[in-house]
Amino acid sequence: MELVVGLTVISVAIMLGVAALATGIGFALLGGKFLEGVARQPETAPMLQTKMFIVAGLLDAIPMIAVGIALFFTFANPFVGLL
Repeated sequence: MELVVGLTVISVAIMLGVAALATGIGFALLGGKFLEGVARQPETAPMLQTKMFIVAGLLDAIPMIAVGIALFFTFANPFVGLL
């Protein structure tokens, strides 16, 4: 049982770390592409800004989902019952 709990803790830490890293990279790419688009065509800035905020909201959902799954595995681990 201790092995299952220990591996669950490690997997939760990896899951949260990858989610945070992916979100950071996603925001960096999103901001860079937004700035490139505005630099090429400044008149489309309001339209691009609206779309950027929509995508930023969707991108921000990734770590929230990961936190939900991590809490599930931390407090209601389905693998402990299999032992």
